Amino acid sequence: MRLRTLALTIRSACLLLIILLATACMAVTTPAVTSLTPTPEPPIDAYTMNQHLARTINLGNALEAPNEGEWGVTLKDEYFQLIKQQGFTAVRLPVRWSAHAMEDAPYTIDPEFFKRVDWAVEQALANDLTIVVNMHHYEGMALDPTGNQARFIALWRQIAEHYQSSPNDLLFEPMNEPNGLMNAKHWNDLIALALPEIRATNPTRNIVIGPADWNGMRALDEVILPPDDQHIIVTFHYYNPFQFTHQGADWVPGSESWLGTEWGSNAEKQLLEFDLNKVEQWGKDNQRPIFMGEFGAYSEADMDSRVRWTTFMAREAEARNISWGYWEFCAGFGLYDPTTNQWHEELVQALIPSH
Repeated sequence: MRLRTLALTIRSACLLLIILLATACMAVTTPAVTSLTPTPEPPIDAYTMNQHLARTINLGNALEAPNEGEWGVTLKDEYFQLIKQQGFTAVRLPVRWSAHAMEDAPYTIDPEFFKRVDWAVEQALANDLTIVVNMHHYEGMALDPTGNQARFIALWRQIAEHYQSSPNDLLFEPMNEPNGLMNAKHWNDLIALALPEIRATNPTRNIVIGPADWNGMRALDEVILPPDDQHIIVTFHYYNPFQFTHQGADWVPGSESWLGTEWGSNAEKQLLEFDLNKVEQWGKDNQRPIFMGEFGAYSEADMDSRVRWTTFMAREAEARNISWGYWEFCAGFGLYDPTTNQWHEELVQALIPSH
């Protein structure tokens, strides 16, 4: 009897062990319910997104320098907070990707540099600022567009893949101010090659594209965009009259002789109105929203003229539903003095009255 009881006890223990092992195996093999892939946001059309760019400021001379800090600007957390507090809606981030990637295939971007751009993107989004990330100062494209084509496309493939799960408020701008040998034909050909690479991972992200000839408005008629892609915002840059906006700029030969140039006559205002009317009409004819991605007057101009010009440009752009991006935050054209931690209030008021 005692042996039979012992046998039954052993059988019960074995059965319990089998049940426990089976349960453990099921727990291991059952897939997790939670998905690691974030739920994508609904697409935002280009006209709506362009409203997010209504009052943009360029974070110039920082990540567009060969190395951040070499041009006197190192981005800080508080800059994004200050920009938001002043009433700006977006930042444009010029980035010299070409200085931080392999020269030969597969043209890998430096992971540490990627982290720095990530930080800037995170700071913008955390402060409820839309951000335009561009490719700035890829000088090889102006000198040899054909020879640099594969590298350019590979860089954008990496950038697009890296940010494919980012919110809609991150925009791409494939190239700042195509110039030199990167003429309209080369640029249109490159757009046709690069856009599908970006769209493979970012089918509805809004992309900012401007014409060749330094994003000049007079080259708008030459830019060719895919008509079925309705997530494109067209940009142009405006610095007319150049002898006023760039007087004393040390990178512009002969600009010292322009010092003392003032601005604000009725005739000068009419010229700017004429230009902006042409841009507005182009946007209507081509059914594209327009972003004036850069405009500004250098600090060597007298402040009264700078305020008049900046005020006029901002109000006239707004009257035509053209979003704008002032060049720039805290260097030669800047609104903010990083040495005194003070805004140039006259210029801020010119852009955003009673901010």
